[in-house]
Amino acid sequence: MSAPSPVFEAPWHAEAFALAVALEAAGAFTWPEWTQVFGAVLAEHGAAKDLDGGEDYFRAWVAALERICAAKGIAGADDLEALRQAWERAYLSTPHGAPVRIDA
Repeated sequence: MSAPSPVFEAPWHAEAFALAVALEAAGAFTWPEWTQVFGAVLAEHGAAKDLDGGEDYFRAWVAALERICAAKGIAGADDLEALRQAWERAYLSTPHGAPVRIDA
């Protein structure tokens, strides 16, 4: 018997999923609000090409997280862009195999 396939293709997929679940559980938004925003983002992303349900699905998931967080005042677009830039700097300067950490 072979080992089961992982549910998520990459660790960041699981982290993005968990973030949405945690924010909903904390009351940041309702699940119906989330599905409405996520559905809209999927429709936008799928307008240009067929989605494969993998990497592109989770890129849409993150875009929906950014959109709902901005709409709910959790984090503004400038905050999210600053975080994205900090992540990119940290990622590019982290030695291969080491955990990526953003300096606070």
